[in-house]
Amino acid sequence: MTDTILLGTRKGTVIIDRSSAGWRPRPIAHAGVPVCYAARDPRDGTLWASLDHGHWGPKLSRSRDGGETWQDVSSLKYPDGARYIVKYLPTPDFDPETPAGQPEYKDATVFKIWYLAFGSVEQPGRIYAGTIPGGLFVSDDGGDSWSLNRPLWNHDSRGGDLFAGEATSENRWGGTPASIDYGVFEPGIHSIVVDPRDPNRLYVAVSSAGVLESSDGGRSWQGRNRGLLMDYLPNPAAEWGHDPHFMTHCPAQPDHLWQQNHCGVFYSEDGARSWRKVSLPDTGVHFGFPIAVDGRDGRTAWVVPARADSERMAIGGGLCVARTSDGGRSWQAFRAGLPQDHAYDIVYRHGLDVAGDCLCFGSTTGNVYLSEDRGETWQCLGNHFPPVYSVRFG
Repeated sequence: MTDTILLGTRKGTVIIDRSSAGWRPRPIAHAGVPVCYAARDPRDGTLWASLDHGHWGPKLSRSRDGGETWQDVSSLKYPDGARYIVKYLPTPDFDPETPAGQPEYKDATVFKIWYLAFGSVEQPGRIYAGTIPGGLFVSDDGGDSWSLNRPLWNHDSRGGDLFAGEATSENRWGGTPASIDYGVFEPGIHSIVVDPRDPNRLYVAVSSAGVLESSDGGRSWQGRNRGLLMDYLPNPAAEWGHDPHFMTHCPAQPDHLWQQNHCGVFYSEDGARSWRKVSLPDTGVHFGFPIAVDGRDGRTAWVVPARADSERMAIGGGLCVARTSDGGRSWQAFRAGLPQDHAYDIVYRHGLDVAGDCLCFGSTTGNVYLSEDRGETWQCLGNHFPPVYSVRFG
């Protein structure tokens, strides 16, 4: 059982500790600064926060003393020559059959450090960072320096090696307007999975492109989107253009991966070589942002359903958490302890976590809830936090 919860919020980092008197939040860290993700490195206990400074831009901050003090670290920067092909939101008169003409290029800059993942114990300094506009950065010295993973950045699915010159293929990585608060419409890497059996096997999920896998430590990448369906594409089963909201896996059974997608809940039991849609819209399990998977049983997962798409609020005005224990063939909805009237909470993609039998989620309206019985009953840890972007057990 964990005794610490880390919240990344719109106004700073909040650490909640368990004591004999219950759960109590500490004074806020990074006060006034949006923190889009906060997590603990399980290898050495270092706490990390991704800061989204409106004026100074994105930064990383770390604490090596359990959150008592924090230190800003070297910011991630794209190397000279890093470009991408601009994609635009379709307009009402957009004609997909009309050629778009010559690609429009843009120099890459980091808009957001959206997610952090940590290497294996055999890689003590390895950290991954996913960014908007769709770059995967790697550090091998505990975050003191970072480099762009060029094979992914130069992938054929997004135009080829633009460092070398003009595009050699079509850019099929779209953007997502939900990705950032100030209107940037670019792809983003929000999910990074490291296979605990083999740290050279990596998965990333990209809004709005899909899932890619590397089996050689990031030297090459393959699309892993077979079985995904994107309702808004002319061909819903297209190879690219999918919009996973969050992807994760079962640590004890890493071939079991799950994603909450814009177009439903999807499950893979073969290491993402194929996906199966396991939504049950009649029960409310379909649209949402976060998903969590049991640490021991890859068939068990939890979601926080929401009403799609423009409304983006709790279903029927009441919050619920749904759980499956059979790979998505059936779902149970749990509401005990959660508000059932006039609840307008949305839980963002990193806003739900699981540790053993404990689950915790935080919402856009600053409410934080905890379950200690696998999601069946809930208690409120607070109603007046800033809007919550991420929840992770420490």
